[in-house]
Parts: sequence; structure tokens; C-alpha cells
Amino acid sequence: MKRRILLCGLMLLLPMVASAQEGPKAEIFGGYSYVHVSDVGSANLNGGSSSVSFNPKSWLGIVGDFGGYQGTKSGLDGSVLTYLFGPKVAFRKGRVTPFVQGLFGGAHTSADPPPQLGALARPRPEAGVAGGGVFGSSNTFAMAVGGGLDVNATDHVGVRLVQAEYLLTKFKDGIHDRQDSVRISAGIVFRF
Repeated sequence: MKRRILLCGLMLLLPMVASAQEGPKAEIFGGYSYVHVSDVGSANLNGGSSSVSFNPKSWLGIVGDFGGYQGTKSGLDGSVLTYLFGPKVAFRKGRVTPFVQGLFGGAHTSADPPPQLGALARPRPEAGVAGGGVFGSSNTFAMAVGGGLDVNATDHVGVRLVQAEYLLTKFKDGIHDRQDSVRISAGIVFRF
């Protein structure tokens, strides 16, 4: 009789344990991002990034990440847009969720001439600000590898304390064939 009661108790407890281990089906992040590009004379870019993660498993997510960053160096106003996709592995443990991810996709850069040059500056479409600080725009391969730490305020809202990544772009300008950058982000996460 004791075995039957124990077995029935375990059968009732297992679905509750399984549901407690389920993570959110989707997560949306939005926040501030800082990018430090070392290969173009230490350019510092500020902006924002957002991502959507669809989670087929509590520990596995498929991420779409989009960012926009701007900066000025030597009178040159430039911007970089990134669009990256890939897997994310989350280690959900109570209120804290550390994660790692590897994202691949592309980047677009554009740069405007300083106002004093005005119409004298000619755009060079084959290169951009992330590729050496020239005028015009360009598209290229990009990748980001890193991780972060989320703290859950409620079941549906969390704070991303930090997301730190190595960001690689492959803009070519005749001097640099790639840019090794660091991207640091923080913001709010909504879970569904």
C-alpha cells in the first residue's frame, strides 16, 4: 500500500517538476550597446541593440539580433548596423540566467564627410567607417561570439546586466581586411 501511495505521489509530482523546468518560449531584449573598434584607430560607437530568441527547449534558443551604432572620429560621422542570427545556450537556475551565443550574419556601415568638405567629398561605395574611416557605405560579413547574464525581476521581465561579445566584421579598405571589436550591451528582457 505504501508503494502505491508513493508511486501516485511521484506521478503527481513529476508534471509539476517538469513544468517548473520549462523556460520561456520566447524572449525579447532591448537596450544600450557600446562597440569599441580597435582596428580603425580605436573608434568608440554608441547605440542600441535588440534581439528575439525563440526557445524550442528551455536551454536552447534561436536568436535574431539587430543593432545600430554611431560615432564620430576626426570629424567623420559614421554608423554601423548589424544583423546577426544563431544559437543561444541558456543555463536557467532560479532568478539568474547566464547564457552563451554564437551569431553570424552581416553588417552595413556608412560615413558622411565632415561639414567643411561638403560637396567636395566623393563617396566611395566599396568602403565605410568601420573599414578605415572613408566616405560612403558598404556591406559585409559579421559575427559575434560571447555571452551574458540576465537577472529575473518577475516571471516575464528581467534585466540583462551585461552581454559581452567579440564582434568581427570584414570591411575592406585597402588597409584593413577585418575589424576586431568588443560589443557590450545591457537592458531589459521580456519573456513569454
